[in-house]
Amino acid sequence: MSIPFSRALNARLALATPALHRASARLWRPDGDLAGRYRRYLRAMHALTTASVPLLERAAAACARLDDDWAPALAAYFAGHAEDERGHDAWLLEDLATAGEPAGSPLPPPLVVELAGSQYYRIEHRHPAALLGYLAVLEGQAPSPVLAGALAARTGLPAAAFRTVREHADLDAEHLAEVERQLDRLSLTAAQQTEVAVSALHTAGTLARLFHQLAADSGGQR
Repeated sequence: MSIPFSRALNARLALATPALHRASARLWRPDGDLAGRYRRYLRAMHALTTASVPLLERAAAACARLDDDWAPALAAYFAGHAEDERGHDAWLLEDLATAGEPAGSPLPPPLVVELAGSQYYRIEHRHPAALLGYLAVLEGQAPSPVLAGALAARTGLPAAAFRTVREHADLDAEHLAEVERQLDRLSLTAAQQTEVAVSALHTAGTLARLFHQLAADSGGQR
């Protein structure tokens, strides 16, 4: 009996998970300028989340051009997930304003551009199913249910500044389960599975680098 693809992918990602966990722990360490790191995190996540709905819609459109029997179901999943994600960028802007961040659109960190931009390339020039690897990593990094409260207590920022962290602690577990259901129900070829796995591993590595960059109290640019 073959191993479900989601389990095989998780086994590969287990090699990258420790580095990602170390980067996350460094980002949320209680010493130093935690409030500043949190604001930088919100700015970076807003830049990344701004790309979420367009990426999902582009992947759905790309699936509609495929001949695979399962392509319509994957297109429908991407379109539905786009609706689930719609408006989350506004949550982040509200969190930023409540956290005292001035309005404006600063340049996103280059690693955010790499995270989202690599998916545009994969959708258009490789295979839209590769986006599932990206989603598996991002949805798999759901905040702990206690993180919002801990950050509020340690930073002194208003509880309302942590809406996105609080909401995603609940939402991302179900979103990850749905990604895994998609991975297991699609009849992906070995080559297509490799596209998904490479996308996932690249995402995990780049996200860890981004967290380390945001964790630097010098301003997150190292």
